[in-house]
Amino acid sequence: MPPKPLAVYIHWPYCKSKCPYCDFFKRVQKNVPQEKIVRAYLKELNFYHRLLPNRSVCSVFFGGGTPSLILPDNINRLLEYIFKLWKHEPDVEISLEANPNSEYPDMFRQLRRAGINRLSLGVQALNDNDLRFLGRTHNLKQALHSIDEVLKNFNNHSMDLIYARPNQTLDNWQQEMEQAIAFGFKHLSLYQLTIENGTPFAKKNIQTLDEECAANMYAYTVNYLRKLGYPRYEVSNFAPAAYESIHNKCYWEGGDYIGIGESAHGRLTLNGKFYALDNPPAQNGFSAKRHKEILTATERAEELLIMGLRLQKGIDKSRFKTQCGLDFDEFINQKAATSLEKQGLLVNHPNNLAATDDGFLLLDNLIMQLCS
Repeated sequence: MPPKPLAVYIHWPYCKSKCPYCDFFKRVQKNVPQEKIVRAYLKELNFYHRLLPNRSVCSVFFGGGTPSLILPDNINRLLEYIFKLWKHEPDVEISLEANPNSEYPDMFRQLRRAGINRLSLGVQALNDNDLRFLGRTHNLKQALHSIDEVLKNFNNHSMDLIYARPNQTLDNWQQEMEQAIAFGFKHLSLYQLTIENGTPFAKKNIQTLDEECAANMYAYTVNYLRKLGYPRYEVSNFAPAAYESIHNKCYWEGGDYIGIGESAHGRLTLNGKFYALDNPPAQNGFSAKRHKEILTATERAEELLIMGLRLQKGIDKSRFKTQCGLDFDEFINQKAATSLEKQGLLVNHPNNLAATDDGFLLLDNLIMQLCS
């Protein structure tokens, strides 16, 4: 078989401030030495090219942190180097996450000129009170201006929103969804607010919306967007088929990807073995040592189940066996699968296993039972 296409994730951990709900690795720092960091990224890319010289790249994703803080010249420099090392697929997707408060005039036009062809805008809420509550550094006016700029400069774009905020009602969320759809984004990423241990929200004992209200919001969202041509293709992501994220589907479908930068991780198939790689945070932020671990067939199978069941289409059993070497029906807990199917939470066909609409509301529990 030809080598698998490769997805490249570039992690920019730096932010101007940290949102109180965020539990990702980030550094809040001014005067970031971009030249030094970019040189370190180029060295990492060289390392992976020596390891994987014959791959082609299907996607590049600049995540963070706040990757819209990277100077466009440095983005272009990284992209040119990636495509000097590897060929790319004809429909290569080059995504960047951006905050609505632009760092300089015509930021989005410059990002487009730097080589970004898909822009993901982290709006998170469409009113000033909730933006302040979420610790966002932009207001609604800035968000609306940035939305206009993104739509003007990109043909492929996505907007992030957070729902199930404290005191949010279903009516509030319905109005927000109607407004979001009216903008005309090709893709929507909608995340339920969760309070993670160690975050400022957890330390303040902030309480999320009760589970029933949150479930009602999610069910409404799925049905509403489906009718408007934005079907759920992953638990939190909605888009017509042509605008599903190539990069993120690589994660969910068990593809190969490399992570560049501090705290980034990757998954690789090499010589018939599957590797987990990560770059743990370094004391000075530049010299993180890569960890490489061979995953057992069972560990690989568990990851494929956890990620694959997030997809609307579920898990292709034949592909599963090709990816980990185990028979899917023998790997899962069949007693649990039968019970969950009878409860209307799973659809289990000979070639495929997928969650139902009700199953998506209990996805973590389904996965736990299938792996037990």
